[in-house]
Amino acid sequence: MEIRTFADFWPYYVRAHSRPRTRLLHAIGSILALICIVLALTVSRWFFLAAPLIGYAFAWYGHFFVEHNKPATFGHPFYSLAADYVMLWKILTGRMGDEVARHTAG
Repeated sequence: MEIRTFADFWPYYVRAHSRPRTRLLHAIGSILALICIVLALTVSRWFFLAAPLIGYAFAWYGHFFVEHNKPATFGHPFYSLAADYVMLWKILTGRMGDEVARHTAG
């Protein structure tokens, strides 16, 4: 599969996050990473180092032990980061389940 745009990447990303527990772990990691960024701006710059470590720890656990696949970060790091936050928004707005159904049907 050739991926040239985010629109090409998104269906691949959604299929790689088909299990609800994987998506939950990603959401937790993404929210904690955002909290670390806020703390880095307000408390200590050291929290900038914690943001990716915490965010990826939750996400990669979900891939390796729940979804049993390889994180998209390895092949498409920038699209993957953007997709993490698109997915988080869709989870928070209750639309991610429909997105998964649309991209995993058939």
